[in-house]
Amino acid sequence: MKKLLKLTAFFVLFALLLQVVPLIRDRQMLDGQLVRLHVVGASDSAEDQTVKLRVRDAVLECVDSLGDPETVEEAKALLRENLPAIEQAANRALNGLETATVTLCREVFPVREYESFTLPSGVYESLRVRIGEAEGRNWWCVVFPSLCLPAAGESLEAVAAGAGFSESLTDAITDSECSVSFFFLDLLGKAESFLFGLLQR
Repeated sequence: MKKLLKLTAFFVLFALLLQVVPLIRDRQMLDGQLVRLHVVGASDSAEDQTVKLRVRDAVLECVDSLGDPETVEEAKALLRENLPAIEQAANRALNGLETATVTLCREVFPVREYESFTLPSGVYESLRVRIGEAEGRNWWCVVFPSLCLPAAGESLEAVAAGAGFSESLTDAITDSECSVSFFFLDLLGKAESFLFGLLQR
């Protein structure tokens, strides 16, 4: 009887391990292979929120003009090298109303739902644009790979596959409401965000 219990426990643990390892790999993929975009409005006034979207468009246009990096490392290097140009584009869109600052850093993101996919919370590499006092609502998306604004005729699934996403990860972010995997990816992201917060104190 004891041998049977031990054998059962072993197979249960082995089955759990088979589930956990791909989830951890997918979480690492999200952490390491994305560059998010975070635009913070000066305030929540209607005018400042409209200006925020204008700055967003200018930043995305500038980033798009920089080239088409094939890897996240190339994307980060390209963004880092062109931070002054991106900041200039943001400030041109402001027409002297406020001043924008642009940085490339790691920061905590909450769960964000988009039209065709949802990204779990976690700590991501981020192109962060702060307008004025940066006390307004945020606009969040992804600059690499281009999940939010894919090229014409290119599906989200194709962009995700090109970035190296596993089929299970793509399924999780495109069907998050019904996905147990998404729940655990988000849980891992929340734990990661908590630890990141402790380290920043």
